[in-house]
Amino acid sequence: MHTRRSPHRFRTGVTLVSFAALLVSACSSGSSTSTASPAAGRAVLAALPQATPSALAPYYGQKLSWRDCGIPGFQCATMRAPLDYAHPGTGDVRLAVARKKATGPGKRIGSLLVNPGGPGGSAVGYLQQYAGIGYPAQVRARYDMVAVDPRGVARSEPVECLDGREMDAYTQTDVTPDDQRETDELVDAYKEFAEGCGAQSPKLLRHVSTVEAARDMDILRAALGDRKLTYVGASYGTFLGATYAGLFPKQVGRLVLDGAMDPSLPSRRMNLDQTAGFETAFRSFAKDCVRQPDCPLGTKTAQVGKNLKAFFDRLDARPLPTGDADGRRLTESLATTGVIAAMYDESAWEQLREALTSAIRENDGAGLLVLSDSYYERDAEGGYANLMFANSAVNCLDLPAAFNGPDEVRKALPDFEKASPVFGEGLAWASLNCAYWPVAPTGEPHRIEAKGAAPIVVVGTTRDPATPYRWAQSLARQLSSARLLTYRGDGHTAYGRGSSCIDSTINAYLVRGTPVRDGKRCS
Repeated sequence: MHTRRSPHRFRTGVTLVSFAALLVSACSSGSSTSTASPAAGRAVLAALPQATPSALAPYYGQKLSWRDCGIPGFQCATMRAPLDYAHPGTGDVRLAVARKKATGPGKRIGSLLVNPGGPGGSAVGYLQQYAGIGYPAQVRARYDMVAVDPRGVARSEPVECLDGREMDAYTQTDVTPDDQRETDELVDAYKEFAEGCGAQSPKLLRHVSTVEAARDMDILRAALGDRKLTYVGASYGTFLGATYAGLFPKQVGRLVLDGAMDPSLPSRRMNLDQTAGFETAFRSFAKDCVRQPDCPLGTKTAQVGKNLKAFFDRLDARPLPTGDADGRRLTESLATTGVIAAMYDESAWEQLREALTSAIRENDGAGLLVLSDSYYERDAEGGYANLMFANSAVNCLDLPAAFNGPDEVRKALPDFEKASPVFGEGLAWASLNCAYWPVAPTGEPHRIEAKGAAPIVVVGTTRDPATPYRWAQSLARQLSSARLLTYRGDGHTAYGRGSSCIDSTINAYLVRGTPVRDGKRCS
């Protein structure tokens, strides 16, 4: 995910729920689609029958009615999907779809579906603000660029949980509790968030899994008139795309999975890996910071982490003023979210240095609050997008909780603090949020093999903070037709981030079908 949006960039990736519920980037499948695999020691996502069940025929046969979106060049439509695939006659969910038709010249190849990650990121927003205008011209010339907001996300019957004032309080919750009182307050915050989601979206909350979203994508493929699915997914979008491939291997066209996730991991292992990933990214930032004449965290790399942790500790005791119209002060949790937000894209490091300088030297927390607010998608009026609500809803349904209570977190703290001395404690406690979710999980860790699928490109970045490189390596080993493409560098995801080697390789694959050499490395 990137910390800021512009006409040329859009945040993508695995979303940290908040630093009051941070770091549950879970992956799973619905248990009904898994079969045992003795060799792997885990379930394997099983392909669905190729024949369309008669109960789903009306969905697969629907015609999309395109209308003007109010944005030049873009069209919008609404697609129906069954709320419950096990009982298709019990109700529908309506999904927002958008497209920008191929610009030419050259023969149109088909539709290219894009997803920016999350879970909870708006694919329609990503298309309209970046992919539909910022993807390489040669790709946009040959494909209709298409996006669908997954069920429960943004324009597709969004999950709702808390109002703006309640979210303000939630995001400021102390996630490094020092005593039993603070521990109880953190648990209460998780419970109130979960209860809010259960009260606001009771039926939908049971049907926002990644498996269901992947099945929706196949209905969209049919509605678009495409025989195969062509897709670019970033971060969580890689899990969504890999799940599609596992369920519908024969319908796989050209798939790019950028910033890959590993579906075989249980949530606690995943959270621990991601904690280590943020530490790796932070060390890169630290090395860069001390090269600058104005690094506010010291002049030696070894000092940077210790000084930042000391700064967080000071905020825990005494939050800083920010000048915020709603009176919010910069707490430890908000500051940590702001720092973590800047780890996703090295282009944000300068902004982070300036924000830290203001906070540490001038007692002004405004800059870090801006970074945190952009991460949470909080607007100037104090409203929040549904990103964080959908993120928890999908993650907590997709995998069993990382921890079942505070005692389990305490036992795991040494492992998390070893993975990241700066972020480990907070990220361990943040992994507790799904313990109190009102809906039982339907998924489990599993492998995805997608036997019979066309070649799939898996992209990994060596110092990716949110989707550690080892996840790309693991997913590439699981997928029977995977080709691993590596970017040696910083930041989250690789396509469209400045590497001509990565971009030209993926463009050739999408436009001409040029095979990607397995193991190719770019910088």
